[in-house]
Amino acid sequence: MTAPATTVVAPDRSILEHISSLWDYRELLGNLVRKELKVRYKNSALGFLWSLLTPIMQMVIYTIVFQVILNLGIPYFPIWLLSGTLAWNLFVGSLMGATQSVTGNSSLVNKVWFPREILPLSVVGANSVHFVLQLIVLSLTIAIAPLNFHWQWLWMIVPAVIVLLILTAAGSIFLSAINVYARDTQHLVDLVLLFWFWMTPILVPWHNEATELVNHGLPANLILVNPMASIVLVMQRCLYGRVSGARPAFNPKNPHLARVPVQLLPFEGQWWYLRNLGIVGAVSVVLLLLAIKLFGKLESDFAERL
Repeated sequence: MTAPATTVVAPDRSILEHISSLWDYRELLGNLVRKELKVRYKNSALGFLWSLLTPIMQMVIYTIVFQVILNLGIPYFPIWLLSGTLAWNLFVGSLMGATQSVTGNSSLVNKVWFPREILPLSVVGANSVHFVLQLIVLSLTIAIAPLNFHWQWLWMIVPAVIVLLILTAAGSIFLSAINVYARDTQHLVDLVLLFWFWMTPILVPWHNEATELVNHGLPANLILVNPMASIVLVMQRCLYGRVSGARPAFNPKNPHLARVPVQLLPFEGQWWYLRNLGIVGAVSVVLLLLAIKLFGKLESDFAERL
């Protein structure tokens, strides 16, 4: 006789028990992060260099379009761009990968019990490694560029990255659970993130988006409803430093010298940036706890759905 199939059912746990089990299985999380990195670059000649080539190619394309063709007037545009896309690449890469992390490991989920939140978190961990590598490259670029670097702002990178990781973990855990029940989620995420990217002041300076809001009778700070906006602004302020630039203006008498000032970042102190970051951080913690709670309610039926 054939032995009946074994179904692994997750025990009902509180949020604190979920967090405690994640800590207990931290070694497994580390192993899955390493596995994620190895699988991604398996049989690849360049390996980890691909994590650097992708943002470099983005930088080249966007520089040609926005700086050469459209001439936004942003000095050292590659550094401006990488300062914003660093955080965005970690966020979007994690969400897209984590959405399919549970469904893509169905055999593992059905064989043995472990805190399944580890699966989306391992994707976040792998993308964090790419983030560090890209940050090193950007740091070297800043070191050799004649950019007036403001060291007094550098410390704010730490809280910005912490808030970014919390927000990313919350979205990753939530989407990985929802995708088990609604497989269209993975396709919807691509569209939402595409729209989200253009709503975040990464390519287009803060002032441009704020001006458009004001012209439509809306407050400029409405941009901060987007949680990634606060994180990106802090990263740009810390790594890029400049808050203004200048673009060429048409002048029949002297078209080469006429310049129009361009505001790139808000003329605010550290407290303003830190306050916005704190609000996003508090909301992100709540979202993470809710995501863990939702994940716990849904994971009991994962085996049947998979």
